[in-house]
Amino acid sequence: MLPRAGPMAAGALLLLVALVADTTLGQLSNYQLTTCPGKTTCSQCIQTTNCRWCTMPNFTHPRCHGQIEKYCPEEYTVDPSNTFQLVQGRELTKPSRRVLEGQSERESYYSSSHYQSSSSSSSSSSFQQSSYESESAAGSIVQISPQRVSLKLRLNEAFRFNVNYAQAEDYPVDLYYLMDLSKSMEDDKTILSTLGADLASEMRKITSNFKLGFGSFVDKVLMPYVSTVPKNLREPCPGCVAPYGYHNLMPLSTDANLFSQEVQRANVSGNLDAPEGGFDAIMQAIVCREQIGWREKARRLLLFSTDAGFHYAGDGKLGGVITPNDGECHLDHNGRYTHSTTQDYPSISQINLKVKQNAINVIFAVTAEELSVYEQLSRLVEGSSAAKLSNDSSNIVSLVRDQYNKISSSVEMKDNRTDNVIDVKYYSRCRNTNGALQQTNRCEGLKVGDVVTFEAHITLLKCPTDPRDWQQVLQIYPVGINESLTVDIEMLCSCPCEHPSDPEYRERADECSNAGTYKCGICECDGTYHGQRCECSAMESLLEPGMVDACRMSNASEECSGRGQCVCGVCVCERRPNPDELIDGRYCECDNFSCDRPGGLLCSGPDHGRCVCGQCECREGWTGPACDCRASNETCMPPGGGELCSGHGTCECGTCRCTVTEDGRYTGRYCEKCPTCAGRCNEFKHCVQCQQYKTGPLAEANECATNCTLFVPIPVEKVTIDEERNDNKCTFFDEDDCRFEFSYNDSDQDKVVVTAQENRECPPKVFMLGIVLAVIAVVVLIGMAVLLLWKVLTSIHDQREFARFEKERMMAKWDTGENPIYKQATTTFKNPTYAGK
Repeated sequence: MLPRAGPMAAGALLLLVALVADTTLGQLSNYQLTTCPGKTTCSQCIQTTNCRWCTMPNFTHPRCHGQIEKYCPEEYTVDPSNTFQLVQGRELTKPSRRVLEGQSERESYYSSSHYQSSSSSSSSSSFQQSSYESESAAGSIVQISPQRVSLKLRLNEAFRFNVNYAQAEDYPVDLYYLMDLSKSMEDDKTILSTLGADLASEMRKITSNFKLGFGSFVDKVLMPYVSTVPKNLREPCPGCVAPYGYHNLMPLSTDANLFSQEVQRANVSGNLDAPEGGFDAIMQAIVCREQIGWREKARRLLLFSTDAGFHYAGDGKLGGVITPNDGECHLDHNGRYTHSTTQDYPSISQINLKVKQNAINVIFAVTAEELSVYEQLSRLVEGSSAAKLSNDSSNIVSLVRDQYNKISSSVEMKDNRTDNVIDVKYYSRCRNTNGALQQTNRCEGLKVGDVVTFEAHITLLKCPTDPRDWQQVLQIYPVGINESLTVDIEMLCSCPCEHPSDPEYRERADECSNAGTYKCGICECDGTYHGQRCECSAMESLLEPGMVDACRMSNASEECSGRGQCVCGVCVCERRPNPDELIDGRYCECDNFSCDRPGGLLCSGPDHGRCVCGQCECREGWTGPACDCRASNETCMPPGGGELCSGHGTCECGTCRCTVTEDGRYTGRYCEKCPTCAGRCNEFKHCVQCQQYKTGPLAEANECATNCTLFVPIPVEKVTIDEERNDNKCTFFDEDDCRFEFSYNDSDQDKVVVTAQENRECPPKVFMLGIVLAVIAVVVLIGMAVLLLWKVLTSIHDQREFARFEKERMMAKWDTGENPIYKQATTTFKNPTYAGK
């Protein structure tokens, strides 16, 4: 019941806080009957879900129980519940009537029906009002409410309360323009000097309370970043000034003309390598709050403009700088960075930390060639975004306007928890007040005066080992806004009766045989004494008959379940090497480590459940033996309504399993994509070709830049899709018969994210002239080989025939006798007178 308060405070209470605290009463579960009696101390008992401790003296039943009534008198029952206390809850700043016109439906937020106490299955709680503060000054602005609350949390019992946000009208804006003034940005500087007044005029259409600042950077004055030749140190390029790290040229001011003059007076410089020292400049521009002039109550925008990449932690070693960046402000009275050559560049995590601590929205305004790199960087820096800057920065006014509208029309709730002790989930209906509550920490499309309510579910997952950690402070804040909700958390990990301040707490008590401390109705024995009244000593060598039987669950079971020793009829359970793994229970029958481990995570991880007595105790929203299945089918319903999994699949563990048809398998998070549907693949095909591969019908630079402004593909080695994010995969063959793949995600109506295969898969090139010549050479060689073979065979055949002829001729036998009747045809006559002269 709420205490009395003044009309203003009561109205504010009705406006700001709505608590949900449920206690579901029903039949006892087997879990309560078997698990609760195994807890032997009050602290162990209250750290178990739905268990209560009885402190009544001489109580003969198990003190830890799950009974709701008629088991232990109420005055002896220890059953702490989650409690809430409002510490500070100032009213949200209301917009003017002009802004509220046409938004009457939002006024229902101020009705008293918004505040009520209701029941919840996860927690029973009580509400107490401590103090309520109204607006201390008419000009103060409040965009988040409440501002401070106090919670007492019991283990594994979620507590729910509302956090309200409303964008204030005419909220101050600080814009600091951080510009790369290397030689390549000279034309950008000239254009910017003429646009200062236009930029201020455009921003004053959004807010009358606007300040503008300007700073520039180059790089560290060390090799290999800049040339250290004395001549080049004085003038690294024609018309350039000496290089420097970072220079704050103009703190935040309302004078737009001064901004234009400072930009015009600033001179460009030069360096050697392509990446610049922008991280040094970002760090100093963020942490030097007084020098820059950041206001406490203002939306802070840091516009980072460059056409090159960036150096980060570790790159300083190239110049001999090994001292890590300390994240502190090091500007002299002239606004120059003094530790540029003595400290390394900051890391991305350091930049992200300082951005969160100082609630700054960083806008990376970069050229098309560097856009994909800075888009990836923006995902690692909270509240940052990347936008395409024209080659001469002529679109800077529209860029700033569009980015500011994008930032201010959305809200994203985050918190500063760093461990797995506390779990925080956010639910909201965003602007759809009649819609279903959905788990999200981000709402978009907001206008001035729109009130968005986030329902925060805070659950204590485990009790820290050190009791000093049972008091923690949680900060819940909208990204980019220097306002937050502070939650002071007290963890209910012990019972009041366990503290010496309790009247029944007695050391060396008679009830404990003067060998222990009497607390919470039981004895905590000292040293080596055991037993319900510390009547047994572990030093005794012999046990009395029947003592061992008291350590068995049944006659067939082992002594202390084989995981402990029986001392004086009491099981002393073994201790595991890992202090987080415990064996407990009266017979050492329970443990918190033997449950199922899908993916190597006990009970699917602390966000899904915890292991209690060998069984997974699932958290809200999860079910199954290993807490790996979602309890509802809501995640299988398409956002626009319709059938479960679009009628093309089944919902298993909260995920759609799509059916396979003759045409192929349905895809998509909700099985909404048919296997024969092309989607937007053909629409994006030519732009991916010209931007990533410089091919296709739009291969010419001018045509590509003119027709392809919706996205810049992110190159990856292999294209993979995530159906949870609703990615779409496309595969094509181009005119060169090369295969290429890309994926796109158009879930965000403002932009399309395209991931393209870095290199096409092309068939090897064919050298036709070489093939022709090779074929001719092969034919000629084959012909010559055939002729040579014919010649060889012919020669062999002739040689064989001649040899056979010779052989036959040598073997022939001719008769040398003359025919007696043969007369020659010639007659010889001799002249007797011839003397041979």
